[in-house]
Amino acid sequence: MTEATTHPLSGLWQPTQLQKLYYGSETVAKYLVDALPTKQSKAFIITGNSLATKTPLVKQVEDLLSDRHAGTFSKIGEHAPVADLDAATELVRKDEKIDTVISIGGGSPIDSAKAISYRLHEKSGKWLYHITIPTTLSASECTMMAGFTEASGLKTGVRAVELVPHVVLYDSLFALHTPPRLWLSTGMRAMDHAIELLYHPTASEMPARWQSLQAAGSLFENLPKYKQDPKDEDTITKLQLAAFASLGFLGTNLKGGLGLSHALGYALGSPYGIPHGITSCITLGHVVKLQAANPAAAEQVARLAPFIGEKKSGDNQKDAERIGERVLKLVEELGLDKDLKNYKVGEDQIPVITGRATGQKEGEMFDKVEGLVKGLF
Repeated sequence: MTEATTHPLSGLWQPTQLQKLYYGSETVAKYLVDALPTKQSKAFIITGNSLATKTPLVKQVEDLLSDRHAGTFSKIGEHAPVADLDAATELVRKDEKIDTVISIGGGSPIDSAKAISYRLHEKSGKWLYHITIPTTLSASECTMMAGFTEASGLKTGVRAVELVPHVVLYDSLFALHTPPRLWLSTGMRAMDHAIELLYHPTASEMPARWQSLQAAGSLFENLPKYKQDPKDEDTITKLQLAAFASLGFLGTNLKGGLGLSHALGYALGSPYGIPHGITSCITLGHVVKLQAANPAAAEQVARLAPFIGEKKSGDNQKDAERIGERVLKLVEELGLDKDLKNYKVGEDQIPVITGRATGQKEGEMFDKVEGLVKGLF
């Protein structure tokens, strides 16, 4: 069973293999070593070039690991290009003592660490133990999916219940090094998770939808607070927990993609070099307004109203449309991109983007989404 229903209220929640979630200042220094699966464990670090060269964070983790550090690959690019993945996998494969992978960064390093484990399992039958230290709000640490970019520029991925990280370390000190624009835009990515989970056909009522409502409410409250003071560690930690709540309670009963905003994000992201946090800024509000015409989706989205300080009118469609407008207003308030004007995407790409997002070439849904995409220019 994977489906969940609203009328009658029915569903199933299956937890992931996550064992520990640490949060707060200095969690890496306090708990990283104890989080290793055994006292003999050897850990390989997966991260990006900016974190490795422009911050002290990767060096700090290497020093903490001491003789348990087996190596570091710091060339994971945006959208996790497959060439980077190939190179990192080969380095890990050569050392049979490595039983743990530690990802540091946003979605690309975290997804790459998952994909490396998947590839090694195909060869050896063993999975790597995964400890992740997220430095954005993209919430890749919550899922059993690993996305990466083929040489053609299209996003693809793998999925397995064993890919969910075993330990998550949310350290506000690490997040202080994240550029505010990246932090805010990935916060909108977390908002994308929270809202699309509300009408996802396999999201259970409890805890998935309950936590999504709380997550969206917290993101609406704390993203503007972070913009005013990016150094407030309590605000940072609240946002990290909101990012986890936006997706971390879906569990393993995921069937299909997350939703239309995510599908548009994949269609726009790697093919045109647009960060996924930004694609959510551009698409989510418009998708929510489009979904308001669907009574089942509108009913779920309308539940969010009191969590963001709005009164429910009793008209689900109008309430959902108003929430879509609130999302667009929040993007503007945060100073983030609300359209494609700053990106090299020609209007001739409208049918291409629509086709990628819908998997269709024509029809009612294609026409609706094509109209939405046209409005992004």
